[in-house]
Amino acid sequence: MARAAVVGAGMTKFGVHDTPLQELFGQAALDTFDDAGITPDEVDAFYFGNAMGGQTENDTHLGPKLASHVGMAGVPVQRFEDACATSSNAFKNAVEAVEAGVHDVVLVGGVERCTPETGKDTPEMTRIFASASHRQYEQPTGLTFPGVFALFTKRHMHEHGTTEEHLANVAVKNHGNGSLNPNAHFGKQTTVEEALDAPKVADPFRLMDCCPFSDGASAVVVVSDDYADSFDAPVDVSGIGHATDVVPIGDKEKPHVTQAARDAAAQAYEQADTTADAMDFAEVHDCFTGAEILASEALGLVGEGEGGPAAAEGRTARDGEIPINPSGGLKAKGHPIGATGTAQIVELTEHLRGTAGERQLDGAERGVAHNLGGDAATTVVTVMEARE
Repeated sequence: MARAAVVGAGMTKFGVHDTPLQELFGQAALDTFDDAGITPDEVDAFYFGNAMGGQTENDTHLGPKLASHVGMAGVPVQRFEDACATSSNAFKNAVEAVEAGVHDVVLVGGVERCTPETGKDTPEMTRIFASASHRQYEQPTGLTFPGVFALFTKRHMHEHGTTEEHLANVAVKNHGNGSLNPNAHFGKQTTVEEALDAPKVADPFRLMDCCPFSDGASAVVVVSDDYADSFDAPVDVSGIGHATDVVPIGDKEKPHVTQAARDAAAQAYEQADTTADAMDFAEVHDCFTGAEILASEALGLVGEGEGGPAAAEGRTARDGEIPINPSGGLKAKGHPIGATGTAQIVELTEHLRGTAGERQLDGAERGVAHNLGGDAATTVVTVMEARE
C-alpha cells in the first residue's frame, strides 16, 4: 500500500489568545501552506479537529467556516471530535484517505480556545473537560481529569514504587524542553524542589504535575506517496494505530497500563515494520506527569515500572537514551485540546527534517507520537520517518 507523507507543518504559539477560532486556525493553516509551498486551491479536502467549540463558544458548524476563512470554500470538510485525541484522529483519517487514493492533498489540523478568553473560568472549563468522562457513572461523582489520572498514577505507584519525586522530574524535564520552544505556553524552567513544594491538586499531583488550559491551532499538509517527492523534505507516515479501551474507568482491568495505547502502538509498529527500540524520540500525551510515565511504558520505550526512574535518571531527557517530549509536551508546550494531536505531528516533522531549532535532536530519523482522549479510552499512535 502506498504510504502518505507530511509536506507542510505549522502552528501558532500555545497560550492565551483573544483571537476568534477561525482567525487562530487561519494563522496555523496559512503558515502550513507556506511551508508546503502550496496554495489553498491545491487542497483536495480538509480534515480538522475541534472538541469543545459548541460548549465553550456556541460555535459548532466550524467546517465550512474555517475552510472559507483560509480560501478553501468548496472542498469537502470533515470535523472530528475525540476528546483530547481529536486532531490525531483527523490526521489518521487523512492519512488513510490519501493512502486509499481518495485524495492527493489534504489539510489536517485542529484549533481550540480553552482559557478565560472564551468567557469561561477555570472551574467551568474543568467541568466542560469532564464531559469526556462517563456521563452516568463518573460525572455525577464530581470526578474530573486530574482525579482520573491521579487514580491511574496512584495505582502505578502501588504496583511499581513510582514516587512523587519521579513525577517532579518529568515536570522539570518538560519545562526545560519547553524553554527552548518559542511556541510553548510556558517557557520557564523549574526545579524538583519547586515542583514538590507546589500545592496539591489531586493526590499525588501537585500544580506542576498538571498541564495548562491553552488556546492554539496547528496544521499539517498530508499528501499521497506519488506526490511526496515533488515537495521539499517530505516526512513519511510509516505507521498509524487507533484503539479504544473500556469505559468507565472502574471497569478497566489494569487502569495503570493504558491498554488502548498498547494496542494502538502495536498496530503502528506493525504497519511501519519496526519496533519501539527503533524509535529515536517520542512525543507523548503528558496531560499530567503520571500520564507520561504510563505512556512511556505503554509504547515500549522503557520497561514496565521504569517510567519514573527513567525520567529521574535522565534517560528520557533530550540528550538521553530515548528523548520524550522535546517540545515540552502538554505540560509546558500547552494543551489546546483540538490542536494537540497535530501539534505532535508538527514536532515530529520538524525534528525529522532537522528544523527544530534549539531543541533539535541530533540524528533523529524515526519518531513516535502518542495522543490519548478522555480517560485514556481513545489513543492514536503514529510512527514517522525521515525520507531517504
